[in-house]
Amino acid sequence: MKKLLFSFFLALITHVILAQQSPTTREMNRINWMEFADFVPEKITTVLLPTGTLEPHGVINNGADNSAPEAMARDMANDLNALIAPTLNYGITGSMAAFPGAFQITEEAYRPFIRDILRGLAKNGFKNIIILNGHGGGQTKVLQEVAAEVANELGVRTLVLNWWSFASDVTFEVFDEDGGHAGLNETAYIQAIDPTLVHKEKYSAEMTTAYPAAGTWSASPFPSSIGLYKAGQGYPNFDQEQADEYFKKVNAKVSAFIQEIIKKWDLAGL
Repeated sequence: MKKLLFSFFLALITHVILAQQSPTTREMNRINWMEFADFVPEKITTVLLPTGTLEPHGVINNGADNSAPEAMARDMANDLNALIAPTLNYGITGSMAAFPGAFQITEEAYRPFIRDILRGLAKNGFKNIIILNGHGGGQTKVLQEVAAEVANELGVRTLVLNWWSFASDVTFEVFDEDGGHAGLNETAYIQAIDPTLVHKEKYSAEMTTAYPAAGTWSASPFPSSIGLYKAGQGYPNFDQEQADEYFKKVNAKVSAFIQEIIKKWDLAGL
């Protein structure tokens, strides 16, 4: 009986200690300021910042570029011992800005906005600022440039990661072919997050266009909301089992890489 009581109290104490080491929420939108002060920067030095935009994505939601990095951040925040900054839902949309529901933020407005947000994260005590970017094009260039500027200016460490490009090998591993914008891979990732955001009944192969080879042609707006990286590959297949597998493998690869980069920063004394 004494052994059982001892084991019970030991488990209870362990639970309390572990609870004190982790915040009640990983989301900066939901955490209280006093709890934030208890954890940052003494116990938590990493923040995940999801960035995206609103634009057409075939038969998935217009906000897929926001939904994907946000879900990714939530899935890996505990493993990275990170907090999650509010998602930046508006971005530099580019060639699909003319489609219904799309928003286009100019670079002149976006660049200083991003800079102030990164400065704010640094001011609040975060050493590692990880930008999980869900939208490419000109937005990627701006994020990379501003992140580097802030890192040099304030002595923080920044990483900008385009998940779909970084995990392109996972696309081939799971589907045995390439993907595309709102194509096989991105549709699968959203399907794993929330199948209700996928409208298979609206899909037609005529909604797709392969991206042109460099120097061949250019159209504005781009004629399709599904852009294939390679002709004949990347059509959505709506397979739930593959979608779930893809989600897990992409997140595992991204999380492991972030941990590797932080470890190397630490080893270098940066």
